[in-house]
Amino acid sequence: MLQPKKTKFRKQMKGRNNGYASAGSSVSFGDFGLKATSHGMLTSRQIEAARRALVRYIKRGGKVWIRVFPDKPITKKPLETRQGKGKGNVEYWASPIKPGKIIYEVAGVTEEDAKRAFELAGAKLPMGTTFVKRGTNA
Repeated sequence: MLQPKKTKFRKQMKGRNNGYASAGSSVSFGDFGLKATSHGMLTSRQIEAARRALVRYIKRGGKVWIRVFPDKPITKKPLETRQGKGKGNVEYWASPIKPGKIIYEVAGVTEEDAKRAFELAGAKLPMGTTFVKRGTNA
């Protein structure tokens, strides 16, 4: 699972996930990308599950880049615990995703293979996604 090696503070406030992605909204490394079309939070488990689906389909033919990193700690209080007594412990790590953010990129595969691989990977993610090519911002 992906998670930061070290953070300045153990817990963070929830925050708000408004607006559209400006940084990381174009295909930079590969030839094709998987772009988010809605807001959401990607957990490290979801990122890994989609990555495995991608890699399993394209096999050794291409290269995959993961463009998101789960750097936000999500806390949870234990079950059957009364409210109060402070913030809960860190349960998992997540990455807030805005519409327009490129989540994965691939290179070295045909467009049809990339499209099919991204369909399989997108099914593992809790948000809407779309296929994009390098040089286009669809």
